[in-house]
Amino acid sequence: MHASALVPLRLAAASVAIFALAGSGCQSTAHRAGGAPDGPLRAMERPVDLQRFMGDWYVVLHIPTFIEKHAHNAIERYELDDDGTIATTFSFNKAGPDGPRKTYRPRGFVYNTETNAEWRMRFVWPFKAAYLIVYLDDHYETTVIGVPDRSYAWIMARTPTLPETRLRELETLLAETGHDVSKLRRVPQIRPARSDE
Repeated sequence: MHASALVPLRLAAASVAIFALAGSGCQSTAHRAGGAPDGPLRAMERPVDLQRFMGDWYVVLHIPTFIEKHAHNAIERYELDDDGTIATTFSFNKAGPDGPRKTYRPRGFVYNTETNAEWRMRFVWPFKAAYLIVYLDDHYETTVIGVPDRSYAWIMARTPTLPETRLRELETLLAETGHDVSKLRRVPQIRPARSDE
């Protein structure tokens, strides 16, 4: 593939907005993805309620794409449109909590309509990249998103932070599904102080 064609694919992977696990642990509450760690990563098999999945997700930990390596305050927002596609807004501050706000607006397409757990993200027509919901807790408070070759991953939550014990559990889940957890980066979620505070 020509190098110029890879850029939209990388951007599409970056749009995943990823990420708070509820419950006592991944083994008891997780709906795990299928497939051995040495094969392509697959989305989880349990059906996803798209309406419940919509809304804001804070990126808590990630194996970042090149555009996210220094992201702060990263949030991904999903809105289900009437045509069944998903309007996605991925935004973050570049290089620091007061850095310029970057915003990307890819379009999500549900690829597996039986489970709604596998999407395609399009930043630039006609390129689409796989978006796999690997884990989603029963309360729709934490999710893990991946891509087939495991080069990127996102742990996202409805809250900006998660307890350390939960983060360790999610890191373990990524390790068990074949991800290189040494590449994980914690996304700083530090909002600048408001001038009226």
